[in-house]
Amino acid sequence: MAEQRRDVSDEETRAWTGLVEAARRTVSEGLVVGTSGNVSVRVGSTVLVTPSGVPYDRLTPHDVTGVDLTGRQVLGTLVPTSELPMHLAVYRATGARAVVHTHAVHATAVSTLVDELPLVHYMAAALGGPVRVAPYATYGTEELAEHVLRALDGRTGCLLRNHGTLTHGTTLDQAYDRTAQLEWMCRLWLTASSVPGRSPALLSPDQLAEVSDRLRGYGQRD
Repeated sequence: MAEQRRDVSDEETRAWTGLVEAARRTVSEGLVVGTSGNVSVRVGSTVLVTPSGVPYDRLTPHDVTGVDLTGRQVLGTLVPTSELPMHLAVYRATGARAVVHTHAVHATAVSTLVDELPLVHYMAAALGGPVRVAPYATYGTEELAEHVLRALDGRTGCLLRNHGTLTHGTTLDQAYDRTAQLEWMCRLWLTASSVPGRSPALLSPDQLAEVSDRLRGYGQRD
């Protein structure tokens, strides 16, 4: 058990509250079962992360669990998630400020069928392009982390073969929304491809590129 090495800052307290809420949403919205999946948020050089094997509804403000970018525990005494290597790899390689990993049913099903999610909907553009499937490796290993980084190249989300999903974003809300979109697209493709004698119409790379351009101006402006 790691010893708490410093006090929790106000910013980390607020980030932990949001992290716990997001982790509970993954359960209530059916993206994980039990304590599977994990969520993390980066605050400065510290990564707050869900602890291993603790039901999310039992987490309290006093359970803050944090590590530095080398994996050394700097906050709390609970053991961090076993998927810590994967989270840290994403933070070291990208500008991510939050990472969400789930075992969403439809996305996991798709990960067993294809090497890349077919372009069945234009929201693939919101994840940077066609969503790749990272090859299988045992959970919690550096091998899995390496596979995920390759699948994420130029993307903000990927599938993990026979395992689940991973998305990242500049905020926790954005990372979570990308997870929800990815699961929805996987469900859509499975539904459309299940119709006997029919194959889903797919978008072309040019059509997806056009959407990518339009998404840059999407939403409200300050």
